[in-house]
Amino acid sequence: MNLKRAVFELLATSLLAVVTAQASAQPYPSRPLRIVVPTAAGGTSDIFARAVAQYLHTTLKQPVLVENRPGAGLMLGAEVVAKSAPDGYTMLLLSNSHLIQEALGAKRNYVLMRDLQAVAPLYDIDLVLAVSPSLPARTLKELIDLAKAKPNTIYFGSTGNGTSLHLAGEFFKSAAGIEITHVPYKSAVTARVDLVSGQVQMMFDLLTSAGPLIAANKLRALAVGGPRRSEFAPNLPTMAELGFPQVVVTVYGGIAVPAGTPAPIVARLNAELRTFLEQPETKDIWAKQAARPFFMTAEAFTAYLKEDIARWSKVVKASNLKPEE
Repeated sequence: MNLKRAVFELLATSLLAVVTAQASAQPYPSRPLRIVVPTAAGGTSDIFARAVAQYLHTTLKQPVLVENRPGAGLMLGAEVVAKSAPDGYTMLLLSNSHLIQEALGAKRNYVLMRDLQAVAPLYDIDLVLAVSPSLPARTLKELIDLAKAKPNTIYFGSTGNGTSLHLAGEFFKSAAGIEITHVPYKSAVTARVDLVSGQVQMMFDLLTSAGPLIAANKLRALAVGGPRRSEFAPNLPTMAELGFPQVVVTVYGGIAVPAGTPAPIVARLNAELRTFLEQPETKDIWAKQAARPFFMTAEAFTAYLKEDIARWSKVVKASNLKPEE
């Protein structure tokens, strides 16, 4: 009886080894892929992910599904990918909000740079410092002077504690040496409504979203947060031009896969994404979101993310911020 069982187990093990070898020998990709988006459907990052999915479906000859997994400050989607098989079939639409959560020391079931492998960046969107028309400040200097004359009487909105928009405000607050009060909102739409009405007086927001309100004179723009003037708002000065070269605040995102994904697969995806960003159709989609195509090698992107975590860690320390429980 024991001999029969031993023979059976040996045959089962051998069969599993054969099946595994055959699976690993199949060319990549040989089945559907998925891109996990850690936000709800319909948002800016979702638009980018669906454009990527459509392109990869055409070039890789496999279905590419977009799976929206919002929750836990973008960390739920990241955890799903971090715990997936490192085979190149599951990707994450990573954003710099993930880096901020890492810098904050937010409670999570993964470590960003240990459990995920950067593949390539995709987009970069400038933030714009906008104020309510009811605020008697028409320039950045007037805003700072007003904040210094009346500490903690200016309120700045954001899309929640630990988000890119929140940390941009904290970065500016620290650099300018002013005391302003943070008001977190559950959605950008609600924050913008209160900014227009004057319930909060200032906010760093995506140029994509704030642009129409600025054009309609419902908000007043004082500066953009990018390293250079935006082609989508060329008349707006940068924070650097106005005396704050260290305050570079944008929202960017890219693709990451589980750590341990074979290097040839990472290289293949990186090359596909580079070609994707060169397409005229991609540039049109990006322009509609006031976004710039953003690309580098996987190795360079990994180094870039590490540097950005270090940068935001300094902001967190200077602002004495703590993660939400």
